Amino acid sequence: MKNKIKVLRAEKNWSQAELAKELGVSRQTVNAIENGKYDPSLPLAFKISAVFKLTIEEIFLSE
Repeated sequence: MKNKIKVLRAEKNWSQAELAKELGVSRQTVNAIENGKYDPSLPLAFKISAVFKLTIEEIFLSE
């Protein structure tokens, strides 16, 4: 699933490790989500939307 996480993370000057800590996941998980190799669970998608203060639809793009 395509997403804007990499761009949003860069706007906040966060490393993958910093975002991972905010979300309670590993840096590898953040990397996999950013590269479209892993689709987050619904609870994790809600956490991501809360961290960036955006809706899930604004972050994750349907293809």
